[in-house]
Amino acid sequence: VQLQAFGGGLVQAGGSLRLSCAASETIFKLNSMGWYRQGPGKQRDLVATITSGGRTNYADSVKGRFTISRDNAKNTVYLQMNSLKPEDTAVYYCNLDGYSDPWSAVNFWGKGTLVTVSS
Repeated sequence: VQLQAFGGGLVQAGGSLRLSCAASETIFKLNSMGWYRQGPGKQRDLVATITSGGRTNYADSVKGRFTISRDNAKNTVYLQMNSLKPEDTAVYYCNLDGYSDPWSAVNFWGKGTLVTVSS
């Protein structure tokens, strides 16, 4: 499975961006899709995830500003980012977690898309 992320770019503080990530194929069982980010000199951290049932989870730092959603028919996950702050600057990575068959857990990462928020 390949994950292709789109939507990164440069935005001023207070602005908005929408990221999207499309999976190239469906898998046997999808647990969740989500977004992680890695800022300069930092580790990769969770931003938001959404399960196959639609349950969402957000990092405290983005609650109320970011919204994750999915289009199951398109195998695509979105991240709407509002009220962006300079500290949101990072490479954002898409993630897919699930099973390729009843016995094989899989976890895939996209290549990342850069989001830069200027002050």
